[in-house]
Amino acid sequence: MELRNRHRRAVDPVPFLVVAVLAGTATFSLGPGYLLTLGLSLRAALVACAGATVLTTVVAYHRFVWTVRPELRREVPVELRLRRLLYGGLALVALVPLFALPLML
Repeated sequence: MELRNRHRRAVDPVPFLVVAVLAGTATFSLGPGYLLTLGLSLRAALVACAGATVLTTVVAYHRFVWTVRPELRREVPVELRLRRLLYGGLALVALVPLFALPLML
């Protein structure tokens, strides 16, 4: 599969595919049960999960394919990678209670 950016240059499809597949997997594994607990019907929960997956895939395509410039590759400094990892971990820790909230009500 060869994906091209807006300048018609070939880009690596792996980051886009990883984000899109993980988004779909996470959305459809957690979303329906969570939304059913909140009182939505199964059809509405599946439609909401499909919409979230499509939205995430579009954002990932824009970020990892359409606007990427392969000629500007460089190594990301260690401090920036560590900061991103820390912020991602904090965001995940903050989301866990939100996922458990409907089960406590």
